[in-house]
Amino acid sequence: MLIGIVFITLGFVFMSGGGSDNPEVFNKEIYNWQRIRLAPTLVIVGLAIEIYAILTDPKK
Repeated sequence: MLIGIVFITLGFVFMSGGGSDNPEVFNKEIYNWQRIRLAPTLVIVGLAIEIYAILTDPKK
């Protein structure tokens, strides 16, 4: 389960940032591949790992 938590946390870290200090200036970095593709994929993979970890039988 810790591996899943690491994936989810890493996904949210990659999603953070990209804003602008000045509301009059638009920062195009908010649309880079890291925030659009990589971060949501890491969160979904982390959730899948968590579901697998919860549903597996620990006695095997």
